[in-house]
Amino acid sequence: MLELPEVLTTASQLKDSTAGRTVSEVLPPTKVHRFCWYNGEPAAYNTVLKGKKIISSEGFGIFAEIIFEEGYRLCFNDGVNVRLIPLEKVPKNYQLLIVLDDGMALVFTVAMYGGMIVHRGDYADEYYEKSRNAVSPFSDEFKIYFYDRIKRCKPVSSVKALLATDQHFPGIGNGVLQDILFEAGIHPKRKLQALGEEEKQRLLSCMVSVLTAMAEQGGRDTEKDLFGNPGGYRTKMSKNTWKEPCPVCGGTINKETYMGGSVYYCPVCQPLD
Repeated sequence: MLELPEVLTTASQLKDSTAGRTVSEVLPPTKVHRFCWYNGEPAAYNTVLKGKKIISSEGFGIFAEIIFEEGYRLCFNDGVNVRLIPLEKVPKNYQLLIVLDDGMALVFTVAMYGGMIVHRGDYADEYYEKSRNAVSPFSDEFKIYFYDRIKRCKPVSSVKALLATDQHFPGIGNGVLQDILFEAGIHPKRKLQALGEEEKQRLLSCMVSVLTAMAEQGGRDTEKDLFGNPGGYRTKMSKNTWKEPCPVCGGTINKETYMGGSVYYCPVCQPLD
């Protein structure tokens, strides 16, 4: 699943690789997906996007967005995979295909769920609006926003609930939080009311530093970029590493199901009590 580092990476790669290109054709899905959403009928996307030049791309929260001339946009969220490949290598099954005038194509596929929405700045979706208006963790305003989120959460909420539920921090999900909490030395089940001020400051600092490293290195190695390559950031706590010793103490990394997803942590470096 795309989270903020991968969203920013994908948007940057789209901007560098497709800006200036013109859409030759947009093809609807070859395989219907029950949990794939569009704005109207995807077959109509060709009518509005064909012949349009790509101006730029941007990323925010859980969304990446391609900007076309005449005010058209195509946003897609964290459950969508997009690849830029030669037209002759397009796979049989996809949920949307945008053919470009240079012989390349943008192939959109969905595994679990996702949406590809064409709009003109009027997409009234709660998740889109929260992502669009989110305070960036790389901004000067993020510290104030971080402490405000803590105040708004119930004291008995866990740290994972703070970071990864209710869109408190759009783009920060169950993936990136693993390394954030590991670097901060905080157990994912710790209650907010149990955190001291020094721990809160450490959590804030690690949110910024870990997300910065992930974004600068092209996303996590558990995810793939626009060209199908894994990100350059080597995760410490993930499906790739949990069977290895803890990189700090050498102990065993635990894997548990918690709040609808897996959490990975070192019980020594991230004590619950």
